[in-house]
Amino acid sequence: MSNNTEVAIRDSMIRLGQLVKLANLAEDGVEAKELIENGLVKVNGEIEDRRGRQIHPGDTVTVNGVTVTVTAG
Repeated sequence: MSNNTEVAIRDSMIRLGQLVKLANLAEDGVEAKELIENGLVKVNGEIEDRRGRQIHPGDTVTVNGVTVTVTAG
């Protein structure tokens, strides 16, 4: 996986925890929750610790140096 990829979502938004799993930035929901709670996930360049944060097309999410940009699909 390159350091910058796009992930398309069907709806107008997705929750952060779901996106981390969808983008394969975490193995499962438990790992996604731990990454977020431990401050290892950035949304639009800022650390985000809320799993339920709404992510919209155009937002970027970074985990362990890998950035995904959300697009409308």
